[in-house]
Amino acid sequence: MSSNTARIAKNTLMLYFRQILIMLVSLYTVRVVLNTLGAEDYGIYNIVGGVVVMFTFLNGAMTAATQRFLNFAMGENDTEQIRNVYSISFVIHILIAVLIIVLAETIGLWFFYAWLNIPYERQSVALIVYQFSVVATAINIIMVPYRATIIAHEKMSFFALISIVEVLLKLGTAFLLVIILFDKLAVYAFLLSVVGLVVFVIHKIYCNKMFEIAHFRYCKDKQLFQQLIGFSGWSVFGSFSNVSNSRGTNILLNIFYGVTVNAAMGVATQVNAAVYTFVSNFQTAFRPQIVKSYAAKDYDYFKRLIFQTSKVSFYLLFFFVLPLSINAEFVLRVWLKNVPEYAVVFTQLMLLNSLETAISGPLMMSIQATGDIRKYQLIGSILMFANLPLSLLFLWFGFSPVWVLIIRIVLNILTIIWRIIFSSKKIGLPIMSFLREVIVPVVLITIICSLLTMFFQSFFVDWTRLILSCIISTMSIGCLVYWIGLNKQEKMSLKDKIAKSLDGKTNEKVTS
Repeated sequence: MSSNTARIAKNTLMLYFRQILIMLVSLYTVRVVLNTLGAEDYGIYNIVGGVVVMFTFLNGAMTAATQRFLNFAMGENDTEQIRNVYSISFVIHILIAVLIIVLAETIGLWFFYAWLNIPYERQSVALIVYQFSVVATAINIIMVPYRATIIAHEKMSFFALISIVEVLLKLGTAFLLVIILFDKLAVYAFLLSVVGLVVFVIHKIYCNKMFEIAHFRYCKDKQLFQQLIGFSGWSVFGSFSNVSNSRGTNILLNIFYGVTVNAAMGVATQVNAAVYTFVSNFQTAFRPQIVKSYAAKDYDYFKRLIFQTSKVSFYLLFFFVLPLSINAEFVLRVWLKNVPEYAVVFTQLMLLNSLETAISGPLMMSIQATGDIRKYQLIGSILMFANLPLSLLFLWFGFSPVWVLIIRIVLNILTIIWRIIFSSKKIGLPIMSFLREVIVPVVLITIICSLLTMFFQSFFVDWTRLILSCIISTMSIGCLVYWIGLNKQEKMSLKDKIAKSLDGKTNEKVTS
């Protein structure tokens, strides 16, 4: 167990180093692209790409199935099963890529011409962007088995490295836009598809070289094929709801308000993605251990991982979200110069929604680890999908586009409640213990730290306000997390780690 903890800590630190660099480069890339393309073309890119992504709910479902079955087989130390899972999932992902291309070139094109609110003079360029988005999406789908293999083997050093390479390549495309004389929007879409192809080739070469299982072989295991399809079949509901929740509502905003609001949503999405990836990386480091511990029937360790991952995920995200939300207008103005309308409030609401998601992410991992997700997906998917018809209803009656995200936040809370209830029934998660050790400390820390930070920073403006709010929020969150956010065992473990770290540094000085 100590080796598992050490591996998780090492992987988490590696992913954190990766994300700090990626966040800085990604945010700067968005600034360059937005200022170079303009709000209209940036909005066109986001909405056109969103239409293609709408069809990837099939892939999202299969991604979860691949990751789960690889981790489960590794937890049982079944090498033959690991090879079979990889080979079958590879075939399925190729079939999904072909299916999505067909859907995109038929239903997708019809939707493109019939419903999207794109300026007439930019429709031909938007169609080029659409086609390159289809290519990039197909490449990402076929790459899923490679990424799943890397994560299942917990090779986070390579995972971090390739992510850094990818974001640097995207930064290079942004700089090329400045000097390119052709239509910048079309060239940008082309360059991003090239970046996707390069990243795919790197993944393939690494996996084929490092992992014996990452070589396709013909597999006749029909039962495993049915299990993968069955698991992903129920996951389709959740994946479709997630895509509808994000891309579907973005399309509604385009229909009712045009591409400039899509630009604002694109900015908010980029900011949220840059910040939330800190938590998703942290949870990525824990995911293999959660599934493997369930497969090994180490249920005490399994439940302890769920508790720790849930609350620590929230704390890590809250460190960034609190000062950023309070100073969102100033930060976006400094970052982008030309801030699209609604970008500030969209950013604040999306960050709030991510705080909710951070808590329940480990619950979803634990449910997927069991393999029995039918009832969970049915109810959870209905709750998430409800955002689309409710948003349509509100926009139809002339409500502000802000209500699209408000509805999403409310439904997300209901989804969290359902995950807690289902986890209690399925894996024996003690609800009262989860509320006492996770939910109550999280709520108290959020309220106290938010009030303290808003009070002290209200006397200042601009840079002084930003710096002061960062200092106050960091200190208050750090202190309260230690006082009321950690249990006795976690506090003792933290003290031991700090003591060992200090002893190591002292020994190094004595030796030198």
